[in-house]
Amino acid sequence: MTVATARAHPNIALVKYWGKRDAAQNLPATGSLSMTLDVFPTTTTVALDETLDADAFTLNGRAASGVPRERVIRFLDLVRERAGSTTRARVSSTNTVPSGAGLASSASGFAALAGAAAAAYGLDLDQRALTRLARRGSGSAARSIVAGFAVWHAGDDEHSFAEPVDAPALAMVVATVDASEKPVSSRDAMRRTALTSPYYPAWISSTEQSLRAALAACRDGDVARLGRIAETNALRMHAAIQASDPPIRYLSPASIAILDRVEALRADGVGAFATADAGPNVVVLCRPGDADAVRAALAGLAELIVAHPGPGLHVELGAEAVTP
Repeated sequence: MTVATARAHPNIALVKYWGKRDAAQNLPATGSLSMTLDVFPTTTTVALDETLDADAFTLNGRAASGVPRERVIRFLDLVRERAGSTTRARVSSTNTVPSGAGLASSASGFAALAGAAAAAYGLDLDQRALTRLARRGSGSAARSIVAGFAVWHAGDDEHSFAEPVDAPALAMVVATVDASEKPVSSRDAMRRTALTSPYYPAWISSTEQSLRAALAACRDGDVARLGRIAETNALRMHAAIQASDPPIRYLSPASIAILDRVEALRADGVGAFATADAGPNVVVLCRPGDADAVRAALAGLAELIVAHPGPGLHVELGAEAVTP
C-alpha cells in the first residue's frame, strides 16, 4: 500500500480571484495575488488500496458525503487518469480552518490533496505543475502550494499557474466573527455574480489594473500602497456580489464594525488595511510591528489570531520528506 501525507496552509488574497473564464478547468477570469498563512494547516493522507471498490474519504474523523466527497473523488479520478491507474484510495483529511466560512479552507484542502495524491500515485511534478493540478480542485488552492506570497496567472490550462512573488514584510490579523458555514457557497455565488451582477465586467477590468498596481507595490516594498489596493479590491468584490440577483451579502454588521475600526486605526496613524474573502470574516493587513496594536484595537469584536507568511506545500512519502 502506497501512502503519502501532505500539509498545506490557507492563503488570503490581496487581489481577489472571483469569476471563472472556464469552469471545467478552473481558469480564472483575472490573475490574483495572495499571502499563504502560517496558521490553520490542513493535513491530508492518501493511501492506495487495491481492495477498495470505491474511494473512502474522512474529514476531521468523520466519513464525508455529498458535495465534499464528490469533489474529492472527481479530483482523484483526474490524478488517476494522469497516472494511468485505476486503484482506489483512502483519503483522510484534518482541517483546522473553519470550512465554508470564507477563510480559504478549500485552498489548503485541495493543495494538500493535490500533493498527497500526486505522490501516492507516482506523479513526478514540480511546483508549477502542482499548482496547475491543485487549481483543478479549487482555484485558490494553486496559491497554497507556494510559500509566502504568490501570484496566480490567468490564462489557458498550461499558463494558469501560481508562482512566488517577493513582497514587503506583512502580518495579518485574522478576525473570525462567524466560523459557521456560509449559506451560499463561493462556487454558487461566483456563478451568480458573473451571470447577474451589472458590476461584474467592471470588477474584471478593475481587478486586472489592481493586480498590476499591487505587483508594483510589492516590488517597491510599499506596504501602505499595497494595503490600499487590497482593501479597495475586497470592497469592490463584495459590491459586485451584493449586486447579484438575488443579492448575496456576506459581510455582516460585525464585519462592518471591524472595517470601521480599521479606518479609525489609520486615522490614528497605524498602517492597517482590511480585506475579506467570500464570507463575514475580516483579515487586517499591517506591518509586523503593528500587529499587536491592531489586535488590541479589535479586541472584543471577533476571535483574533495573528498570522505571518507561511510555508508552501510539504509532502511525505514513506520516510522521505519532499518540499516541491
